Amino acid sequence: MEMIYAVLLLHSMGKEVTEESLKKVLEAAGGKVDEAQVKALVTNLKDVDIDEAIKQTPVAQVQAAEPAKEEKEEKKEEEEKKEEEKSEKEAAAGLSALFG
Repeated sequence: MEMIYAVLLLHSMGKEVTEESLKKVLEAAGGKVDEAQVKALVTNLKDVDIDEAIKQTPVAQVQAAEPAKEEKEEKKEEEEKKEEEKSEKEAAAGLSALFG
């Protein structure tokens, strides 16, 4: 996975993805460099349009995470409202005890 991230980093910076550049990025990040894997990846990427591959990558996982975040916020708001109502009822009960 680190090699894919390194490729994407090089690509986003407008650098050519070569064996040497990929090795440098991996080494700079403290990653393990497997010469055979680096060579195979660079060879396989020669005919790949990285921009097109990124466009075709599904983003459903990211979109699915958004509603979950909204649901958590809604639940938190509901709990806060319940707490407020509970506090109001307790305050009213306390007042009624005074005037009893």
